[in-house]
Amino acid sequence: MLKNHLFVFIGRLVGEKGADLFPEIFKEALVENNISILLLGSGHEKTENELTAIPQENFNTFIGYDEKLAHIMYAGADFLLMPSRVEPCGLNQMYSLRYGTVPIVNAIGGLKDTIIDITKENGFGVVHHGVTVEKVTSAIAKASIYFNQKEFKTNLKKIMQIDHSWGNSAQAYVNLYKSLKN
Repeated sequence: MLKNHLFVFIGRLVGEKGADLFPEIFKEALVENNISILLLGSGHEKTENELTAIPQENFNTFIGYDEKLAHIMYAGADFLLMPSRVEPCGLNQMYSLRYGTVPIVNAIGGLKDTIIDITKENGFGVVHHGVTVEKVTSAIAKASIYFNQKEFKTNLKKIMQIDHSWGNSAQAYVNLYKSLKN
């Protein structure tokens, strides 16, 4: 088991992203797990105020947005939290893969299309089904205990090689059009 993982969230602090539950999720996750959490984002003032009031040693938040800081967070984190209720595509999970940060996502939209749960064949991320305090904190706990040091390093190498570039997508479209032509 890895100790003191760094979990990050980068994005808008709105209900669509599951951020309305973050104050409760983070308080519970920090008590139950040996983790640190860093958040970068802005949105609903009530959520911002609740997050900045969390009195935990292993938690910090930056209200606002800073592109350079976002990239530093992707690169330095172990896990990226994306408990979105709505996510047609999602780019953050793909950024995190390139940086070697394991995404923890709700199985919805583009997130379920791009992230395979670690318990499945060829899996590399953590997928939960639904956005509740219990489901997200369970996913955090699962991520914290699932990886031993060797598995974690092997997974990092694997996820950094996943190719979500337009080259692959364009070739898939070309293949589809060719198959329809026959």
